[in-house]
Amino acid sequence: MSLQKAQHRLGVTRLAALAMAVLGGICLMLMLGPGAAPLRAQPAQQPTPAAERPVLLVDIKGVIGVVSADQLRKALQRAASAGAPALVVRLDTPGGLLSSTREMIHAILASPVPVVMYVAPNGSRAASAGTYLMYASHVAAMAPSTHLGAATPIALAPLGFPGSPPQQPAPEKDNKDAGKDKGAPAAPADGKTASERKAINDAVAYIRSLAELRGRNADWAEKAVRDAATLTASAALKAGVIDLTAGDVPSLLAQIDGRSVQTAAGPVRLETKGRPVVELQPDWKMEIMQVISDPNVALILMTIGIYGLLFEFWSPGAVAPGVIGGISLIVGLTALSVLPVSYAGLALVLLGLALMVAEAFLPSFGIVGLGGIAAFAIGALFLFDPAQSDIPIAVSWQVIALLTALSAGFSMGVLGLAVRARRRPVLTGSEQMLGAVGEVVDWAGGTGRVHVRGEIWAADSGTVLWKGQKVRVSARHGLTLTVEPKV
Repeated sequence: MSLQKAQHRLGVTRLAALAMAVLGGICLMLMLGPGAAPLRAQPAQQPTPAAERPVLLVDIKGVIGVVSADQLRKALQRAASAGAPALVVRLDTPGGLLSSTREMIHAILASPVPVVMYVAPNGSRAASAGTYLMYASHVAAMAPSTHLGAATPIALAPLGFPGSPPQQPAPEKDNKDAGKDKGAPAAPADGKTASERKAINDAVAYIRSLAELRGRNADWAEKAVRDAATLTASAALKAGVIDLTAGDVPSLLAQIDGRSVQTAAGPVRLETKGRPVVELQPDWKMEIMQVISDPNVALILMTIGIYGLLFEFWSPGAVAPGVIGGISLIVGLTALSVLPVSYAGLALVLLGLALMVAEAFLPSFGIVGLGGIAAFAIGALFLFDPAQSDIPIAVSWQVIALLTALSAGFSMGVLGLAVRARRRPVLTGSEQMLGAVGEVVDWAGGTGRVHVRGEIWAADSGTVLWKGQKVRVSARHGLTLTVEPKV
């Protein structure tokens, strides 16, 4: 029987190891990021004549981040290798990470293939970081009923949102008070600190340099950064912010045909009219990274991972909690690596989880657990750094409330079980017999034998008992029980 159990345990261990190896490989591919494309032998193909090469189209939607930057980089590489006449980027974004935006702009400026930035379909926008991408592109176009602008960095925008109205300057003092503080330095009229003015001026200089490079309206670009100004498609065309408006991609290609643009490889004359269009689809790794890079998903995965590993430590051999927890933790940390994480917030989240777990082992009467709940909630609120993005990137308060409630329930539940276990009578050693109920087997004078918990014990009592009488154990001395009649 023991041999069968050993074989069974060996089989379970091997199965768990195989599962962990497979899932570990998946996690490794995720950690390497979307750029780790599998190496596959490409069949030899005849080169396509230049006049028949298609225009490539890629969609960039949602928040600009590491995935968007990698998606554009791959599209540019493919366009360059295929000799495409142009790459059309269909854009719809509220903004995103500053680092990823700069990376995408660097890729556009270094591209030998003309990049046509196209805000579409109807109802789309190129807000904040999208405005910088429009100014950096070789050709900027918009569909009807679209808009762009509001390029103020989110950490510096009034009220914390791009597009908010600018703060009104404080009213000037009366003339009679004008000369009272002549020796004191005058406060800035806009009410901004030196660091805020420095960051805004840097953003203004950056977008103006792009406007001057492409010959677009630099004054309005500065206004979009300083005052969070916005424009519709028709207004942007009149203001010289974009080059044209088009209702669809074929119309866009027909209108840009014959234009000359300056690329990193030199001047290029666009020949796009009537060309076929090949749309590039994101691979599965990009789609997975797009899902897990959501701040809510990242926090949930990290929380599941920590609790899964804790359950595995408490119940060694359960396998499932450890495997699920390990995978969730690695994927969650991978997601956090592509997000603007505040290490202070992350430390508070980890401290909160540790304190809630420690509540089950420390006699703190809930104080440690309450501190852990507070640390977890505060850390989740400040988990992401707003200074690294031009739009709000944060965990939803509903997700924070749910995870905090579940963690608090777990902590309080473990505490309740510990209190109830403490109140239970001792069930080990000689004390486990105290209070047990038995039956007299035979009795003579003050001694006899009793049947307690499936065993026959020698017993004594200060009361005369008879066979079959119910008794209760009041004491134990070695192998002899002291009993009394059960009332």
